[in-house]
Amino acid sequence: MSTTPPPQALNPKTGRTGGDGERTAGDGAFGWLRALDPRGRRAFAGAFGGYALDSYDYFTLPLSMVALAAYFGLDSGQTGLLTTVTLVVSAVGGAVAGVVADRVGRVRALIITVTTYAVFTVACGFAPTYETLLVFRALQGLGFGGEWAVGAILVAEYASARHRGRTLGAVQSSWAVGWALAAVVYTVVFSVAGDDLAWRVMFWTGALPALLVLWLRRRVHDAPEATAARERSTERGSFAAIFKPGTATSPGLLRTTVFAGLLSTGVQGGYYTLATWVPTYLKSERGLSVVGTGSYLTLLISGAFAGYLTGGYLTDRLGRRRNIWLFALLSAVCVVAYANIPSGANTLLLVLGFPLGFCMSAIFSGFGSYLSELYPTAVRGTGQGFTYNTGRAVGAVFPTLVGFLADSWGVGGALVFGAIGYGIAALALLGLPETRGKELA
Repeated sequence: MSTTPPPQALNPKTGRTGGDGERTAGDGAFGWLRALDPRGRRAFAGAFGGYALDSYDYFTLPLSMVALAAYFGLDSGQTGLLTTVTLVVSAVGGAVAGVVADRVGRVRALIITVTTYAVFTVACGFAPTYETLLVFRALQGLGFGGEWAVGAILVAEYASARHRGRTLGAVQSSWAVGWALAAVVYTVVFSVAGDDLAWRVMFWTGALPALLVLWLRRRVHDAPEATAARERSTERGSFAAIFKPGTATSPGLLRTTVFAGLLSTGVQGGYYTLATWVPTYLKSERGLSVVGTGSYLTLLISGAFAGYLTGGYLTDRLGRRRNIWLFALLSAVCVVAYANIPSGANTLLLVLGFPLGFCMSAIFSGFGSYLSELYPTAVRGTGQGFTYNTGRAVGAVFPTLVGFLADSWGVGGALVFGAIGYGIAALALLGLPETRGKELA
């Protein structure tokens, strides 16, 4: 009689085999990827690509901001308004995309959002006036706002509870990939073409996501279990549901929605302050050339990529709340330090770019898993889309305030204002539960 033990089945929810302490499909640096089934991996690839190109299209504006200001004769407040309008309108787009995702499915909603931000990014390159550019940038925000929330939910519903933080952290890291691609294209385009044409070319390259849409339509599908759970529910895609107060028999979602919105406001207020104004700070106050600015951004972006991946790992190990608390504190410290580097100490500016990018990105890694786990399947898209993008809209006030303050404080001094956002995020966590280990139907 054979003494060889029978093979043990892999649990798709945990990524483990039956034996305790044995090496499983979920072990190792890429265990989270091996734990996904083929459909889950295609969903991951689609969300990763969509968010990377979302990032690319977003950063065409901050990187072109100095040229735009010169071309249209804008002051700091007007250039900051371009970012604020994008982010405010993105709240509407994100909230609507969440409802659409709950009603027609995650993949269909993802295709709509990617198409929208691609079309209007290209349109920005044809803008004849500042006012027209403002309108096109606002419309781009409709698609920009919805992509992350929809893509994050799509992947979260495939990922196991054990690996969800790392899986969504890896999706989040694609933001740095898109940012890096934008920085490379910026360096090439602005080195070859004059500023008056180069900013238009940057926007025209925003047509790249159209290729992703064709792939999404053929290869990516919603998670079957989540789709079944969503279709069984009678309360699908409802704003009323996420604002329902608690009762004696039901906890309701009002408290969750309020505090999740504050959390998102704080984190994104700090992040977009830096993402919007650091290129201008490097070029206008530090006197760096196009190539010099690109070099400094390379280290900042490298830190961001490492931060996304590390934060995803820590959000599974430490828990969602502890990870956000840790990096809210570290991000605030890094912002203050970066903005107060003495004149002439550009080597120190270069060195501090890595930890700044690392901390302000690691705090985002837990967002995809945390917001997905705070809401039930039937209203997950609505809840995540609303809270994430409301935070983005309110947090969008920060870049505009920095723009107006920059005239009297200087861009470097005004950047410190972004640290306030991280303080708001830390306080918001006091009203939210820990969700590590929660299964999603």
